[in-house]
Amino acid sequence: MSTPTPPPEHTASGRTTAQGARFSRAQRMTIVNGILAIVVLIVILQLWLLTASMNAMLGGDHGVAVPAALASLVCLGLNAGLLWYLYRLDG
Repeated sequence: MSTPTPPPEHTASGRTTAQGARFSRAQRMTIVNGILAIVVLIVILQLWLLTASMNAMLGGDHGVAVPAALASLVCLGLNAGLLWYLYRLDG
């Protein structure tokens, strides 16, 4: 005899998932607000990097450009990862 499979779990949006890993609307809004706060912090960090690197470049220190560009690329990667997570959260 085969064992019966459990019924799929229903989510608040009406979708069914095998794992039931969906969040409620209130939980998703909390996650989105947290992601927004992190993105704002990263953007402020990038603006500070731009200001500090421009100040160093105008002062004659040209060795700051490459590390600042790499740090800015890391910030871009973090923001892209958060955007990817946001799309996966909704889909």
